[in-house]
Amino acid sequence: MSPYPDQGNYYRPSTFGGFQFFPPVIKWLLITNAAAYLLFGFGGRMFYIGGIPLEYFANTYFGLMPLDHGFYPWQLITYQFLHFDFMHILYNMVFGLWMFGMEVEHVWGSKRFLTFYLVCGVIAGIFQLLLAPILEPGSVVTALGQGIPTIGASGAVYGVLVAFAMMFPDRYIFIYFLLPVKAKYLIFGLIVFGVMSVGGQGAIANLAHLGGAAAGYAYVLILARRFPFQRFIEQIGWLVNKERYKRKEEKHEDVVEAKVFDIGEQRPKTEQELYQKKIDEILDKIGRGGYQSLSEDEKKILFEASKKLN
Repeated sequence: MSPYPDQGNYYRPSTFGGFQFFPPVIKWLLITNAAAYLLFGFGGRMFYIGGIPLEYFANTYFGLMPLDHGFYPWQLITYQFLHFDFMHILYNMVFGLWMFGMEVEHVWGSKRFLTFYLVCGVIAGIFQLLLAPILEPGSVVTALGQGIPTIGASGAVYGVLVAFAMMFPDRYIFIYFLLPVKAKYLIFGLIVFGVMSVGGQGAIANLAHLGGAAAGYAYVLILARRFPFQRFIEQIGWLVNKERYKRKEEKHEDVVEAKVFDIGEQRPKTEQELYQKKIDEILDKIGRGGYQSLSEDEKKILFEASKKLN
């Protein structure tokens, strides 16, 4: 699959004048996953420790093991960087993360994209841990009672796919480089297929995929301030950070010279506050109508803001 070249009302900044071909977070995720595969996947079958393949130790201690069969908390992160074979890592990294995540990272900035990616992977892992023993027991424990590790970045990648479909719903994707399908239909079809596959006998962690997709959907809604419990979430965030906000206000309080304002007078907004307000309005617009609903000026402003976050 490959993104359809934008024409007319479709938009994509050029590689040299706008987006980087490999934005920072995606570049390092590709490098890290490739290195982990060469060491623990490909190399793990060639090197042995006490007669046991290195791959076994990697999957047992860094793959996502079932809760009562060797689970450790750090596995919710590390399992995302392990892959079974070359095709597994190729589809996740190239036909998933890089192809669909490149523009998402450029719109959001690297820090937010990295947080999003890891959060989707963690929630995907939690779905696998809690629901797989009930809905897909064959993917958790072997007939001999041994725990089966879950590995791969597919859960996090499904979150990226959903984010792309919500931000660029009408972007065309070529299936097998031949059949153009809009992103919203393609990603929705993949999720439906995943739901229908739950409970099957295959080795695919369908529940992790669905968990990552659900996390991606909720994250974008929260970011666009459209989540059903958005006000409650914002109030919780305010309570958690109340003391920090209070200290910040006290730090900037003018203690040298007292100033008297008329009751109806409002403090003039700074240039930074006006700029941030503009960015928030643009993000809200993306949430309502997708990235293609932005004007050229708005896209330029968003791109410049993303560079500051990188």
